[in-house]
Amino acid sequence: MERDQTEELRALQDTLYFIGGKWRIPVINSLCNGNRRFREIERSIPGITTRMLSKELKDMELNKLVKRTVYPDIPVLIEYEPTEYCRTFGTIISEMIIWGREHRKMIVEDKV
Repeated sequence: MERDQTEELRALQDTLYFIGGKWRIPVINSLCNGNRRFREIERSIPGITTRMLSKELKDMELNKLVKRTVYPDIPVLIEYEPTEYCRTFGTIISEMIIWGREHRKMIVEDKV
């Protein structure tokens, strides 16, 4: 079966666009680890600003990766959760974590 390199490149570019940036994967990881409220997510990601997290969550909601639920309590409670579509990315993140750990070991061992 012949591979369509143009289509493969387009698919890779779409994936890189999706995971591009410093914060997208940490936000997804935080959500998939059970953090639902804005401050929980923010505290779980060292260095992220309130403004950047807000921007990421809005963008992810537009891209059907996050479901935002507003509860009309006093004070208003807002929760975020990953969509099933977002969860399909979980195996890729897991593989990236495994690869990153192995890569770090290889680099550290090379220096010793």
